[in-house]
Amino acid sequence: MSILLFTLVILLGAFLAGLVGSLTGLGGGVIIIPLLTLVLGVDIHYAIGASIVSVIATSSGSAAAYVKEGITNIRIGMFLEIATTISAIFGAVITVYINPDYISVIFGGILLFSAVMMLRKKVDHSDTDTSGKLANFFKLNGSYPTATGEQPYAVHNVAGGFLMMAVAGVASGLLGIGSGALKVLAMDNIMRIPFKVSTTTSNFMMGVTAAASAVVYLHRGQIDPGIAMPVCLGVLIGARAGSKILIKSKPEKLKMLFAAVVTFLALQMIYNGLKG
Repeated sequence: MSILLFTLVILLGAFLAGLVGSLTGLGGGVIIIPLLTLVLGVDIHYAIGASIVSVIATSSGSAAAYVKEGITNIRIGMFLEIATTISAIFGAVITVYINPDYISVIFGGILLFSAVMMLRKKVDHSDTDTSGKLANFFKLNGSYPTATGEQPYAVHNVAGGFLMMAVAGVASGLLGIGSGALKVLAMDNIMRIPFKVSTTTSNFMMGVTAAASAVVYLHRGQIDPGIAMPVCLGVLIGARAGSKILIKSKPEKLKMLFAAVVTFLALQMIYNGLKG
């Protein structure tokens, strides 16, 4: 395969990854890494490095809009980033000591979990019950704008959410994905934050977490510009197109379709990892 054809295939695949990621709320890495490893035969460490760059780009682009609208809780995001950044660096460091086949199996397991989370019915936690002591101490409670005005909310179980964020950080650094499903689980289910706030805050955090682990991959020379550049460009264009399609589409039907695609990719990654 020529370099030009190789670049075009990556660009097209990254565009589809950005499109799927924008429509489903998952990062582009769930498509990028299987494309690079299964289809193009790229070493999984270089695929992870390229995916991390795309996560930084997409998070930086979309997070600004949510922050401007006042939905993102920056205080919660920066507090939980203490857990995700430290654990992301740890995950990036240990990846060279883990058999690539095991990484494929772990990645497939995370994909299956993401597919389940994609189809899970979200419950909006907008209560103002008494929040936890840590939430009060760090002043994590907040509010977000709605059609009827500001909606206040209380934050619960900060310690549990912090620990889950540490797990999400390890997965992000090890696999090169945003780990959005784990982060939303921490904030939505454990800390009982409204899902609008949890999803936007998770998006805000993804870029910071990925940047921390990207330093390790860059130091090891596992971020190849020839792969990362078309991946980053394609994901950005796809994410922008997906945001426009999302307004006119029915997200529930799209999520069912993409959950099936993600499940197929997950099983393929697990099979290849077990097969060696």
